Amino acid sequence: MINDLVLRAARGEKVERTPIWLMRQAGRILPEYRAVRSKLSGFKELVESPDLACEVTIQPVDSLGVDAAIIFSDILVIPEAMGLPYQMIEAKGPWFEKTIQSQKDIEQLRIAQADDLPYVMNALKLTKRELNNRVPLIGFCGAPWTLLAYMIEGSGSKTFSKAKKFLYTQPQLAHQLLEKITQSSINYLKGQVIAGADMLQVFDSWAGILSPEQYTEFSLNYISQICNAVKEVPLTVFAKDAYFARKAMSQLNCATIGLDWTMDIAESREIIGNTKTLQGNMDPCLLYADQDIIKKETIKMLKAFGPNRHIANLGHGIYPDTEKDKVKFFVDTVKEFRH
Repeated sequence: MINDLVLRAARGEKVERTPIWLMRQAGRILPEYRAVRSKLSGFKELVESPDLACEVTIQPVDSLGVDAAIIFSDILVIPEAMGLPYQMIEAKGPWFEKTIQSQKDIEQLRIAQADDLPYVMNALKLTKRELNNRVPLIGFCGAPWTLLAYMIEGSGSKTFSKAKKFLYTQPQLAHQLLEKITQSSINYLKGQVIAGADMLQVFDSWAGILSPEQYTEFSLNYISQICNAVKEVPLTVFAKDAYFARKAMSQLNCATIGLDWTMDIAESREIIGNTKTLQGNMDPCLLYADQDIIKKETIKMLKAFGPNRHIANLGHGIYPDTEKDKVKFFVDTVKEFRH
């Protein structure tokens, strides 16, 4: 690997500088991505076209100079592989025509295997080959709770009240569904490693809407199963808004914990300890500011994390209306800084 900074930082090894990659780095901020998208019927066609997914995965490596590529895909490919298809509605987000409501619905779902998602595996193989060991390739999946939330709610939501109601009124069924999602996710991640992923990330996008007790029972227990099963490459757990779970997350069998921008860096390090690498955690909205402010805040963040066990990133994904030049300036500021 020509540039293995991200992998070395994840393993807790010394690095010459802090590595950086960005959540949603392959996307609408890049004109070359918009050019590819404009020729297609929509987001799903891009996800399901390995050659195009490969192309847009590599674009930010060339264009922004990030230290890792993350495969262009979606967390909802797992529910679809289990038998629950979704649509991606432009400007609205995901939508499931059928949702999970009963024991029978759960029984009808299959436990997905990696080869149920050949387009993702082929995209990974192609990207691994085309990257030619320039930077690591990151694979990912959604956390079981976040996937359950969509499978029951049927779409995005501010409250996910249908999904949370399910946890309160049908906890046994919730656990049955979570177990199936977890086994599917383990199979999927292991398949991604075989196809070429050098590192993996579990995204728990809706972690923060659960109480600490529910989060432990219905999310962390299943993330822990994934961490214990998938040990082939370094694994990152990113649980948005789960500030209350940082101590418990420090016990996970993973290399890296992702922090969102609401989590204080020094406090997080104290809670999590020094045996985990931390990833994050700049507010994506900083990238709307002018360059002086971006530089000042970025250096402040890097100093707070310190020289080791840190992978620079945003505290969530880049917003689509962010100027590419501001994103590149942020990346360059991280790359130029020396502790």
